[in-house]
Amino acid sequence: MFIVDRELELLQAEGRPIRVGMVGAGFMARGIAMQMLRHVPGMKLAAISNRHVEKAREAYAAAGADDVTEATSTKALEDLVASGRRAITADPMHICEAEGIDIVVEATGAIEFAAHVTMRAIRHGKHVALMNAELDGTIGPILKVYADQAGVVLTNVEGDQPGVIMNLYRWVRGLGIRPVLCGNIKGLHDPYRNPTTQEGFAKKWGMKAPMVTSFADGTKISFENAIVANATGMLVAKRGMYGPVVEPGTPIQEAVGWYPLNQLLEGPGIVDYCVGAMPNPGVFVLGTTENAVEKHYLSLYKMGPGPLYCFYWPYHLCHFEVPFTVARAAIFRDAAIAPLGAPTVDVVAAAKRDLSAGEILDGLGHYMTYGLCENAPTVHAERLVPIGLAEGCRLLRDVKRDEVLGYDDIELPIGRLCDGLRRAQDLVFFGSSAASPQGEVLTTA
Repeated sequence: MFIVDRELELLQAEGRPIRVGMVGAGFMARGIAMQMLRHVPGMKLAAISNRHVEKAREAYAAAGADDVTEATSTKALEDLVASGRRAITADPMHICEAEGIDIVVEATGAIEFAAHVTMRAIRHGKHVALMNAELDGTIGPILKVYADQAGVVLTNVEGDQPGVIMNLYRWVRGLGIRPVLCGNIKGLHDPYRNPTTQEGFAKKWGMKAPMVTSFADGTKISFENAIVANATGMLVAKRGMYGPVVEPGTPIQEAVGWYPLNQLLEGPGIVDYCVGAMPNPGVFVLGTTENAVEKHYLSLYKMGPGPLYCFYWPYHLCHFEVPFTVARAAIFRDAAIAPLGAPTVDVVAAAKRDLSAGEILDGLGHYMTYGLCENAPTVHAERLVPIGLAEGCRLLRDVKRDEVLGYDDIELPIGRLCDGLRRAQDLVFFGSSAASPQGEVLTTA
């Protein structure tokens, strides 16, 4: 941030703002719009797309911008951007294609829809900032391949836990301390929560019940930790992670004793979480050093005797920090968090209740499935179903509660881009496709 803010001020003074197109006008997107319009110099939210276009208009209006014009074609959108006017559109592809848009913020939380948006934006030479851990955790590595080929930045965002964790990881590593665990602090974890149980909380905060459910049932944190793992090369120590539950209010510094030491010190490190610790909702990184002098200084600075040291940030501020990610990508071509290469951790689908053959699986944060982290080579070898692809699949057999689904248990919908991208990802990084062949593997963006 302390470089980004000065650069944004310079762009503002020179009249060269970063021109942003945002896809989505939901709860988080509205917050992003307010932040960009009111508090970020050197950045112009040029266009918002939403399938219900009036929601896009409302997102602008909530931030105090009523002077917006609807564009019904790419050319119309280009003309509005060129004239400095704000645009709304029902078709996200106009934003992905329009000259004058520098970066696309994808903020829907969808997967198939967002795959089309991201690929189109990449094809048209635009950087993409994903406020969409679900897409990133399912097909992020192959999207990064296409982005690299196109010479654009693909990044997930700061504010959401993965970007905050990655900032902390980079900071700790910069101290000369080796990060061995990247962690997330939760207040609740119950895989059997559903939109009915979470309806009251959702209404209180103006959110959708399935979104809130995905936070409570562990699906969201699984996606978040998967993309941290894919950005650092870390793994999970076991399917579903350890997730120790501690006495409410327990200081996070005590996390140095909550995880098996040998699994932290050997190998590339792990991603995990805890429930009940404070500060909540913060993030933490456990690090280590073998240097005796460094240990002496760390002890002096009240970091404890080692061999593990706990570094933490006490909050994540979701939409507030997204403009920093946009600026890093557009100005410095620096991703806040992006896959290193081959996926290391995936999120697989487990049954939330007993399921019957013939049922069609519902979406993330609904009634039928929840997500679990598993190491990507195991997912590929055992042909397990990524939960990001589970929605719309038809079950071919009965499945017991908590059982993990495999590709032999389901029939995929025909013709989805996300399935083609996943097959391409498996082919590029594992040499074969884990999914049953149902369509061509993508070869170009």
